Amino acid sequence: MAVIGIDHVQLAIPAGGEDKARAFFNGLLGMREVPKPANLSVSGCWFECGGVNLHIGIDPEFRPARKAHPALLVDDLAGLRQRLEAAGVTTRDDKPVEGYARFFAEDPFGNRIELMQKV
Repeated sequence: MAVIGIDHVQLAIPAGGEDKARAFFNGLLGMREVPKPANLSVSGCWFECGGVNLHIGIDPEFRPARKAHPALLVDDLAGLRQRLEAAGVTTRDDKPVEGYARFFAEDPFGNRIELMQKV
């Protein structure tokens, strides 16, 4: 037996934050919202793009994830950075990682998001 992949990553947001999540993950990052199964909570929202599945869940005791984070691979890092910054999202560089260009941003709730492109 072995782990063979990651099905999804879940990020927490505060109650009522779904529209802000949609504006960020769909509007800015270009991820497509997908329906949640009917037997799950109606709150929160799910997104996918390629093989990446991101679940956004409501946490009544929400605190932003400042260290733990998803690292999303993109195909136009510079263009995405421009789009995020034009929308008022602060981006920041970090130590280089061989084989990648990358930066960090925060979603509208303060969760850390890493955006990377293979070079």
